[in-house]
Amino acid sequence: MPVARSEFPKTADAVVVGGGTIGGWCAYFLAKAGLRDVVVIEKDRLGQGASSRAAGIVRSQGGTRWAVDLAEWSRAFYLSQRDELGVDSGFTAQGYFLPCFTAADVAAAESRMAMQREAGLAVEWLDSDEADRRNPTMRPGATLGGTFFAGDGYITPPRNVLAYAVALAQAGVAVREGVRFTGLAAAGGRVTGVETSAGAITTERVVLTGGPTLAAVGALAGINIPVGGVRHQVAVTEPHPEFEPSRLPMVFDLVAGLYWRPEERGLLFGMSNPDEPPGKAREIDYAYLDKVRQRLAELVPASDGLGLRRTWAATIDFTPDHLPILGPAITADGVLAGVTVAAPGGHGMMWGPGVARAAADLALGGTTTVTDTTDLGLDRFDADGNSRLDADPIALPFPERTASR
Repeated sequence: MPVARSEFPKTADAVVVGGGTIGGWCAYFLAKAGLRDVVVIEKDRLGQGASSRAAGIVRSQGGTRWAVDLAEWSRAFYLSQRDELGVDSGFTAQGYFLPCFTAADVAAAESRMAMQREAGLAVEWLDSDEADRRNPTMRPGATLGGTFFAGDGYITPPRNVLAYAVALAQAGVAVREGVRFTGLAAAGGRVTGVETSAGAITTERVVLTGGPTLAAVGALAGINIPVGGVRHQVAVTEPHPEFEPSRLPMVFDLVAGLYWRPEERGLLFGMSNPDEPPGKAREIDYAYLDKVRQRLAELVPASDGLGLRRTWAATIDFTPDHLPILGPAITADGVLAGVTVAAPGGHGMMWGPGVARAAADLALGGTTTVTDTTDLGLDRFDADGNSRLDADPIALPFPERTASR
């Protein structure tokens, strides 16, 4: 039987470290697969970090096959939640336009589009005139065209936290908030338990998650996990007639690392500063916000001079190659059997359920059908965190290193 709420579990079929989007959905998938005693330990509260402070973008137009697979799995899951759980994360299909401003942009987009279509994604090419027609809020003639996928959309991040909290309760998962992970117990190259601030849990199956804190979580267990944290800012303008959702597909300006979508009859926009060093930062950088607003006004004239209804910042996770981490834990002694590491590489809303399902599959049987995880493990990084893989080109301008030098 699932552990009673009043008890701290002494044993478990699986322990998931971290109560964010990845950890929450992973624990649900483990329980749904048939494990009877699944425990989530979270040092704060479910979803208290970036999971409840994201912009909620769900974009299948990734720059790699992994990105397409994970986002498409996640999008399908978001669409199925109401039937499966009785609640959902509020997915809204809005369509996403990725504009091109130079001939080089066009060539790169055409190459990506070929890969995406091969993966089964019904992505379209919009020429400049068609792009203007479908996005009348954007300055006419601003682009050379771009790619568009009608199925892309967004969720409501706090509602997503509520959805997985409900799912965990329905599945009988034991959630222990305010409990810190302090290490792993192991014997013979295999995990035997989890050490926490509230006591030890005997288990042979552990999934390590944790967003921007995942590197610190790994360090407690002797595992080098190259995940960093960096400031990400989001703002919502006051309402404006130009921003009716029917007139406003989502847009990602890769050049500036700026995206926008409709929100509360205004414009939600988000950005990261490529020149900012990694580190914890949850306050607003108003100077950079003003700089980004100038770029936004160039492309969306109606946004110029509008008041802001809300602004917020969160420390979000990233990996050096902007790709997820999915694979076994590796210590100085080699692979630690029974421990799976899962990180979304800065795409927790976009890839979260897919990464979580893949991690659950790997923890249960070592394989997954969500995407090919062969090259996504920790073994792709050297001791300094350098990846042998090319970076996903469709990502926010994250730093090149996970720590300041």
